[in-house]
Amino acid sequence: MLEEELRQAAAVLDPVPDLLRQLALEAYALHDLDARIAELTFDSLVDALPVRGATGAPRMLTFRAGALTVDVEVTGDGLIGQVLPPGSARIEVLGGPGAGRPVAVDTLGRFTSDDPPRGPFALRLRTGTEVIVTEWLRA
Repeated sequence: MLEEELRQAAAVLDPVPDLLRQLALEAYALHDLDARIAELTFDSLVDALPVRGATGAPRMLTFRAGALTVDVEVTGDGLIGQVLPPGSARIEVLGGPGAGRPVAVDTLGRFTSDDPPRGPFALRLRTGTEVIVTEWLRA
């Protein structure tokens, strides 16, 4: 009873913004229960040393899931990245309702996407045997 009263009070005094609710629903719709999560191990916005005169530099991200590493450069024109160890795979950029357009990974593990992420995004990597999804980040 008290919990319900507190929930109602919070809904009136501090409601969840509609945009946040929509983003949460879209992210949940893209959730893959069988996927492994790739942990963010490097983000140039947080971890890089400041360099004088380096304005507008692309954002560099590194994700790791076990022995698999995904390095990504985020630019205004899209994504450039590499999967290590290299192998046959596809990558999707998730960021709205529905799945992103799949991008092939070449024999050296490299991939590019001409669709720059806007707002929250994640990457879904599909190999022949598993699915790996990165943490969600804001572009």
